[in-house]
Amino acid sequence: MPPSTPITAAPIARQAPGPDPYAWLQERDSAEVLDYLKAENAWQEAQLADQAALRETLFEEIKGRILETDLSLPYPWGPYLYYTRTTAGDEYARHYRCRRPADDSHQVDESSEELLLDPNELANGGFFSLGTFSISPDHQRLAYSLDTSGEEIYTLYVKELATDKVSELAFDNCDGSMTWANDSLTLFFGELDDTHRPHKLYRYRLDGTAAQEVFHETDGRFFLHCYRSSSEHQLLLALGSKTTSEIWALDANQPHLDFTCLAPRVEDHEYDVDHGKLNDEWTWFIRSNRDGINYALFVAADTGHVPTEADWQNLIPHSDTVMLDGVSLNASAMTLSLRIGGLPVIEVHPQGVPAYRVELPDAAYSLYVQNSLEFSSDKIRLRYEALNRPAQVRQLELASGAQQVLKETPVLGVFNADDYISQRLWATSVDGTQVPISLVVKRDQLGKPTPLYLYGYGAYGQSLDPWFSHARLSLLDRGVAFAIAHVRGGGELGEAWYRNGKQAHKQNTFSDFIACAEHLIAQGLTTAKQLAISGGSAGGLLIGAVLNQRPELFQAAIAEVPFVDVLNTMLDPDLPLTVTEYDEWGNPEEPEVYERIKAYAPYENVSAQAYPATLVIAGYNDSRVQYWEAAKWVAKLRATKTDDNLLLLKTELGAGHGGMSGRYQGIRDVALEYAFVFKVLGLAPQSL
Repeated sequence: MPPSTPITAAPIARQAPGPDPYAWLQERDSAEVLDYLKAENAWQEAQLADQAALRETLFEEIKGRILETDLSLPYPWGPYLYYTRTTAGDEYARHYRCRRPADDSHQVDESSEELLLDPNELANGGFFSLGTFSISPDHQRLAYSLDTSGEEIYTLYVKELATDKVSELAFDNCDGSMTWANDSLTLFFGELDDTHRPHKLYRYRLDGTAAQEVFHETDGRFFLHCYRSSSEHQLLLALGSKTTSEIWALDANQPHLDFTCLAPRVEDHEYDVDHGKLNDEWTWFIRSNRDGINYALFVAADTGHVPTEADWQNLIPHSDTVMLDGVSLNASAMTLSLRIGGLPVIEVHPQGVPAYRVELPDAAYSLYVQNSLEFSSDKIRLRYEALNRPAQVRQLELASGAQQVLKETPVLGVFNADDYISQRLWATSVDGTQVPISLVVKRDQLGKPTPLYLYGYGAYGQSLDPWFSHARLSLLDRGVAFAIAHVRGGGELGEAWYRNGKQAHKQNTFSDFIACAEHLIAQGLTTAKQLAISGGSAGGLLIGAVLNQRPELFQAAIAEVPFVDVLNTMLDPDLPLTVTEYDEWGNPEEPEVYERIKAYAPYENVSAQAYPATLVIAGYNDSRVQYWEAAKWVAKLRATKTDDNLLLLKTELGAGHGGMSGRYQGIRDVALEYAFVFKVLGLAPQSL
């Protein structure tokens, strides 16, 4: 709602002397900073006050498409089925289990149902993020971790399921991870250092024995993470930077012993490890880039000891055209997750029968192994969706390849997937590279310029495969098309695609996005006056950079928790994550890297020119991208730009990198952003 006192002018941040005049905004919790952020929030509300009714309409509209009371697909493990329930009015799903039916039908038996965890009660109306939710191997205990601030620092708990007794574990600065050994008494958990990096692994027995440090990673570039193998026979400790890996293993039945290294780290060698069966023999599986950047798969026989690199035997050779993204293991099959031509492909290798690839109906889609179920299972579950097709959970019979749709995410109200056209387009970047675009538009809008919402990310090798959104229908049904620019820096076309959008090649990310926008305009699908762009975190860096380089190409922009003060952040090794990010962006203490980052950093390159209307979202408790990056960027834009277009900053004072928690708050956040787009593009805010 609008503030009680009319606000007639945008807040103007004072400028301090020195090379960074807005550095004072980094004085967290000072009265001046908090007052400034609150004034910006009030200005944002005042400027969008005329949209209050539209935002409420959008909220109810989006909520009305979602089945608010629902049951997840139960997954079997041991004597139980585990599942969640959502209930209308509740922000979070409750966690349950019931006894597994004798016929193995996976049908929930409500008479034996147990409530394991109720996040709604634990959240008590505040911020809430559930980290680990892990049942002990004997099914007697639940280990879980909670973040109640958004800072991604977790408190650890263990619940005795027979008595409902909950014990808080008295450890500080936890990363939220909790991994069981097979005795169901020993837990391994991670500790964060001063830069918010998981750097220590501890072993803790529930009999009250003092926690024991079992590993300390001293290299500031490396994170550590512990997990259980698919076979449940091994505990694996992964140490990884952005470019280098090292894996250690421990028999899950002997958690008192020490971890053993499989292959000592060698710069630029990345690998990951699992344990399962090959031809009915216990085997180690190693996915490694030792033979090439798209990874090969190696195996080593389990002879009772952890294999060394000399024991590795090549099973799936490296391919220059096929990226091996991952491996899922069952007792009777190995499932490969591949990337071919910019799309995910699932290839199954059952024991005793020929390998095959999963057949799917759409040209552009998202597909991944959602759940490999129990190791002994002869089935796995795939999650499949497209821009115009709601997410489906498909059960795959590993031996035969037969598929069954177990569940399709419902869309309430009037919805027909055939009313929307999904396409894969290709833009030509400045260096001639072909860049894929995924587009969805209402069928009756195809073939004419239409308002368009273009989304991008382009970092860390993360792939933005097309996904369905209930909320997005509120754009599409009002005549707004939606597109994803699959720019370099992401992983859509394999490892080379990622490497050609990082470090010295980072400008390719921005050039690709600009080329995608130009292609959509040249093809008559939209115009510059109808084009809104959006990205978050590293995608916010993308948005900030292209606004500096080609502001006339866009009418509106949304930047969520944007990494826009890249140079200053990367120059401060005491900030969370900075040192680990050198492999992604470079170390600006090196003169050539300094000049390279300075050339594209959004904050550094704000200039006296006209910018499109921009909405910027920040999280005050964000430990990944500090709130002040957005605040400083907006302050500099407001003091420098030559236009009078809207420039709005909203800082969530009780949230972190992921924004406010809770599904209804998430819908309200989307409603705010969509209403902003409608306002800037001059679209009629009619109800549907």
